[in-house]
Amino acid sequence: MARISLDCPASLPGIPLSVLSVPMENKYKCQQCLQVLRKPVQAQCGHRFCVHCFKLLTSAGPKPCEACRQEEIYEEPMSILNSSEAFPDNAAGREIASLPARCLNQGCSWTGSIKDYEAQHEGRCEYERVQCEACQASILLKDKERHNERECEERTLNCKYCKVTFNFKDIKAHDEICVKFPLQCKDCGKKKIPREKFNDHMKSCAKSKSACPFSEVGCKTVVENGKLSDHEHSSTMEHLRLLLPMVLSMTRTQTDALGSGEWQEDSGLGLYRAPEEGSGAAAAPPADLEKKVIALENIVCVLNREVERSSLTLEAFAHQHRLDQEKIENLSNRVRQLERTVTMRDLQLSETDQVVRELQHCTYDGIFVWKITDFSRRRQDAVAGRTPAMFSPAFYSSKYGYKMCLRLYLNGDGTGRGTHLSLFFVVMKGKCDALLKWPFSQKVTLMLLDQNNREHIIDAFRPDITSTSFQRPISEMNIASGCPLFCPLSKLAGKSPYLRDDTIFIKAIVDLTGL
Repeated sequence: MARISLDCPASLPGIPLSVLSVPMENKYKCQQCLQVLRKPVQAQCGHRFCVHCFKLLTSAGPKPCEACRQEEIYEEPMSILNSSEAFPDNAAGREIASLPARCLNQGCSWTGSIKDYEAQHEGRCEYERVQCEACQASILLKDKERHNERECEERTLNCKYCKVTFNFKDIKAHDEICVKFPLQCKDCGKKKIPREKFNDHMKSCAKSKSACPFSEVGCKTVVENGKLSDHEHSSTMEHLRLLLPMVLSMTRTQTDALGSGEWQEDSGLGLYRAPEEGSGAAAAPPADLEKKVIALENIVCVLNREVERSSLTLEAFAHQHRLDQEKIENLSNRVRQLERTVTMRDLQLSETDQVVRELQHCTYDGIFVWKITDFSRRRQDAVAGRTPAMFSPAFYSSKYGYKMCLRLYLNGDGTGRGTHLSLFFVVMKGKCDALLKWPFSQKVTLMLLDQNNREHIIDAFRPDITSTSFQRPISEMNIASGCPLFCPLSKLAGKSPYLRDDTIFIKAIVDLTGL
């Protein structure tokens, strides 16, 4: 038997049941996820699984088949799930691929086959709701591109001036510090001056006003840069008059320094020597020192403003980060809650679907006709040991009566293995068993119907009331009891009246006398 390749990273669990446009047959359901089989594989016990589900089940090694246990057909080593003993069920895959399908997304009218759904529509539907990776908002797939480019509050942008990447919500903060951001000079009206060159422009702008260079000695005039030369020329005498007191003060200071012959400190910016040490250097003029101090103070003020602005920006970022973390945690909790709710809903839908299928075939008069299609394929599965037995839907002796079903071995069981059809009667656990008479003692007639209505194969028996098969059930169903030699397989060969269109009919009649 070929080994399954379970290393496909893109494998997915089953297709949702509601994608089908018709009721799903049980043979198309994965025994693990209970959805429509996706890339079906068949274990050696005959049960089918999605390749994704089978990979998860056997990832830690061989594992018992829970479906076999539920059907009470568990038999080692046949019921051990092992990747080396399973094979891709291509026949079932082709059948499923041809089933009609529809899109579940609201507003989408797509219909087609399961094959088309997987290959062309699943994950590509314009009406499918997806989550924005940035802001976590739920949007339609067809709107994703527009949302990412225009609407998402968390979208990433590139500054069109400096090309730096940042979030949309930070655009105002970035504009305040962008070195390439265009500014306009209020004095000359020039536009599109990069912020990094604005200070240089203000120094050279002819219309920009600045204080006279002699403001340090008392000139109060503020003039445009383009007229500064005219001011200096026209106010030469005034500037000299303002400088005279400072020059005289410096002369006296220098004379005192030469007379003292001592070291003197220059406002913390250096020491100058007395004349006897040979330097002959004069003290730096106080006006120059004051200019330096004023320039340094201006620089410190600018730096303080930048530090304050950076601190405010960092504080805003930290606050927004805390808000984002809280939002992410809340959304994560919501997603987990929704996942649990969806899982519960899926289980409820699966159980409801099972009940509906049982009710479709259910009878309440003790008479049940079981139609078995695809006989040849089912028989091959039985011969190969993949599905040795099959159960019929449940039927009842009355609405509140005994619950029963049939169990059929297409390749025989026990003494009939390989030569006969083996048919057994099973008493199941019902809701009203407490009101019924036990042990079960009604006569049971089993028939293989001649589809020409001439000679039916009939076998009947009365229950052995001492057998545990007919006591009140404790588990879901009692041990089957019936006819291991019910019908020779030779009677189904060739143009058999019992087998037409690859279909047989089995009928069970429970005698209701005395009930």
